[in-house]
Amino acid sequence: MAACTATSAIQPIDMVKVRIQLMSESGGNTSPFAVSRDIMKEGGVKGFYKGLDSAILRQVVYGTMRLGLFYNISEDMKQKNGGKNLSAGQKATASIIAGGVGSFIGTPADLCLVRMQADTTLPVEQRRNYTSVFNALQRIVAEEGVTALWSGAVPTMTRAISLNVAMMVSYETAKEKLVEKTGKPATSFGIQIQASMLSAFCTAFFSLPFDNIKTKMQKQKPLPDGTMPYKGMPDCFAKSLAREGVTGFWAGLPTYYFRVGPHAVITLLSLEVYRKMLGVGQK
Repeated sequence: MAACTATSAIQPIDMVKVRIQLMSESGGNTSPFAVSRDIMKEGGVKGFYKGLDSAILRQVVYGTMRLGLFYNISEDMKQKNGGKNLSAGQKATASIIAGGVGSFIGTPADLCLVRMQADTTLPVEQRRNYTSVFNALQRIVAEEGVTALWSGAVPTMTRAISLNVAMMVSYETAKEKLVEKTGKPATSFGIQIQASMLSAFCTAFFSLPFDNIKTKMQKQKPLPDGTMPYKGMPDCFAKSLAREGVTGFWAGLPTYYFRVGPHAVITLLSLEVYRKMLGVGQK
């Protein structure tokens, strides 16, 4: 519920972010305002929500697992610690496991989302024209085989792990430090909003390079000679570095922050609200 709430609110910004990354690859105009105008011309307001069904399906799987597994693993570790707070290393371990498992299972939905968002950037004759996430899943299996659903799984998992570690470790650590400093409970909205704002910055900055590589690998199509533009994550990294320079990995950072930042804040605050409603993890 928390992940889907955030994704529904942030989808238009995510659409712009993906287009900026693809424009950066091809040398086009990466201004968020120019990209937004192009999307509006192509599909109107509905164009900003292209692939929303894929995004929701992805969060139902990936979001549920990366958040749910993190808190379950954390609670287990906390019991083994005798009730003491987790160390940064333990939080990172829980985040890595949760992010890795969740993203691997959610890769097919993520693949559909990236392809649907990138479709209008391709020449008309090369567009896939998926009508929905289910149509995309069906066609990918029929045209490319079942294993194609996990195209870009490694960069997707790498990006998810970096995002989950940055988000959850910074959020939980910030909450603990603020509780110690102010004496207020962790359920205080003031504590949660401050911690989520810090977490939003960490999440955006540390995960963008991996998100950039993931997007490029998932949208790629075979070249005229039948080979793929990128042989794997290291090759994509090397070619992107040579073509765009180091700063290219942070192409669209402002837009990415305004996508991932609010998404992190809404996810974390929604998570606290839903956990409270369900009576989970409350002291």
